[in-house]
Amino acid sequence: MWDLLGYGDSRADPGVAPSLARQARTLAELLDHWGLVDASPVLVGHDIGGGVVLRAHLVEGARAGGLGLVDAAVLGPWNTPFTEHQQRHADVYRTMPADIFGDLVEARFRTATHRRLTPEALAAYTAPWRGEEGQRRWLDQVAAVSFEDTREVVARLGGVAVPTLVLWGAEDRWLEPATGARLAAAIPGARHELVPGGGHFLPEDRPGETARALLRMLNGVVEGES
Repeated sequence: MWDLLGYGDSRADPGVAPSLARQARTLAELLDHWGLVDASPVLVGHDIGGGVVLRAHLVEGARAGGLGLVDAAVLGPWNTPFTEHQQRHADVYRTMPADIFGDLVEARFRTATHRRLTPEALAAYTAPWRGEEGQRRWLDQVAAVSFEDTREVVARLGGVAVPTLVLWGAEDRWLEPATGARLAAAIPGARHELVPGGGHFLPEDRPGETARALLRMLNGVVEGES
């Protein structure tokens, strides 16, 4: 696993926009760095990670033995109204007191799951975005994400030729569940699974179901190779 540029414990250099295009190039470079280029690994991505995985494969030429797309930001427009509001009023959000901004981020994460997050889980999710540095990082990412980086991907979906699973939470409030069916229909032979009781953060809501669905896909790839 890897932290997208600017996410988790990753820190992008000042002035480096963590766009999906840059993330996809980084993933392709990492596969080479890890010696996995010839192994055709199965690539799994959630939310914008799904767009990154597809762009790395279809645009950057990263080889893949299979694809797992979990509540994936691919078919546009996929920016949520909150993200679009931040992009239109960036100066307001950047000058907002950090503690107030942190409260907004916390409220936002509460909508990512169907089940109520525990206080411990909520604290873990929001920790990277606390304080002035966290606020800047969040807004740098907001400014960098755009459907333009997946437009070329969408145009090439018909060329996906590896086993693909499109996994979606039935209670996703960020990217409506019907989007998953549309994405699967655009990818030849893709399998679509809708998980009851799962929100946008499907692995948080339904970890067992998510793991089993991905394992079924992985086992199918291995069996197809043997």
